[in-house]
Amino acid sequence: MLENFLFKKHLEDDENVSMIVHKYWGIGAQALFWPALFFVGGCVFLAAAPQRLTLLVVSLWSLFVIVWGIRNFLDYYLDAWIVTDQGIIALEWFGWFHRQSSRILYSDLQGVSYEISGIIGTLSRYGTLSVEKISTGAKLSLPFVRHPKHVESLILKNMEEYLLKKNLKNAKHVQDLLTEFVAQKMQLEEATNENEKRKPSRRSPMTSRRI
Repeated sequence: MLENFLFKKHLEDDENVSMIVHKYWGIGAQALFWPALFFVGGCVFLAAAPQRLTLLVVSLWSLFVIVWGIRNFLDYYLDAWIVTDQGIIALEWFGWFHRQSSRILYSDLQGVSYEISGIIGTLSRYGTLSVEKISTGAKLSLPFVRHPKHVESLILKNMEEYLLKKNLKNAKHVQDLLTEFVAQKMQLEEATNENEKRKPSRRSPMTSRRI
């Protein structure tokens, strides 16, 4: 439900989502740790000194912490890749009024790679996933991806199916053009033959001689 609300606007009408790739959930928990700690601290302070002034201060403090926590959550959650049946949509969220979206079609995809480094990354099975564009040579990367090999396999599978459908579509288009060309040529030949038949035959005049 949340993903449908946040990511649907980036899709085309005939585009289907295969997977939405987020960073490792531990990164999100780390981003929410300090806001949650300060929120709990405010509640403890209110419980220790239950007064109107304390309630007002803690309420304002809690509002600030909640906004801080939402901002950190969106910063984690909206930095994602949308893997579809047509390509990859790389999203980056820099703040409330600054977002960035990059689309790579499978026909413009040079390759997919991933890298897992470090003890924590190896044990937690997360790494950096990268793709490269053919047209510009630009490289896009998403760090802290859980099970990057699985995501890589999915992208390659979608890419193969997309290119196959595109080649079949192009072949059908060429076939239709050839069929139309042959049909027009046959019609032209039939029209030429019909005109030849309708032309009156010329007869040489007969001259008679009297003896």
